[in-house]
Amino acid sequence: MKVHSLFVYPVKALSGIEVPAFAMDDFGPEHDRRWMIIDEDRRFVTQREHPELALITTSLENGQVRVEIPGEGNYPLVQTTEELRVLVWQDWVKAIGAEPRANEALSRFCGKPVRFVFMPDTSFRRVDAGRVEAYRRVGFADGFPFLITSTSSLEELNGRLDTPVEMRRFRPNIVIDGTQPWDEDGWQELTIAEQVFSIVKPCSRCVVTTVDPESGTKDPEVQPLRTLSRYRRTPDGVIFGQNAIHESTGRIRVGDPVTVKRSE
Repeated sequence: MKVHSLFVYPVKALSGIEVPAFAMDDFGPEHDRRWMIIDEDRRFVTQREHPELALITTSLENGQVRVEIPGEGNYPLVQTTEELRVLVWQDWVKAIGAEPRANEALSRFCGKPVRFVFMPDTSFRRVDAGRVEAYRRVGFADGFPFLITSTSSLEELNGRLDTPVEMRRFRPNIVIDGTQPWDEDGWQELTIAEQVFSIVKPCSRCVVTTVDPESGTKDPEVQPLRTLSRYRRTPDGVIFGQNAIHESTGRIRVGDPVTVKRSE
């Protein structure tokens, strides 16, 4: 088994970046989901309600996040001194506002007032205490620092679909190669090179999987979620992939060997 591919998502809900390697900090993959989009009520905005966000690309230049907004141009995301509290799922957390140019362009693109916010190091959002006893943090990701998937599970799903889908619809951080389909259901712990990851829970999927990343629209003809629901429904929801936390800060690369400790 080995690492097939790695992804970071500098802005929650926007397109990710496939990378050859990434470092890890306390939040998870470095730069991952430290930025987020909020509406006028300071609530998080995602592709669930705005599938067109899939068309906005992100890039990293010397550690600075930039966004390319169709029809609007390329903008750096620059923090201001404004502090505010924002809502992501059930968590109100401290954030920092962004300079207005990118916000104005994003608002024009979405057709309503929205803005970018950043989670600083001084903000602490805890992972689900019902799942993880340790006092661990996460950025603006849905609930946990890492999502791990496998190429074989995607291939098995695509074998049931009339039109195959890409892995990027599932927005993983780490994709593993060399496993049997759905083998990840029995994983308890992964070691990638020397970095250890504890599997926390299966990842329940939502309508974001139905968004075509090329068109930024929900695709009524391609229904990975509907197909998964026929045979991958559990008490945790419709499952694809596993949520995980890291046990140390280090660095992993594409091609790194992977070993697995399985649940008893």
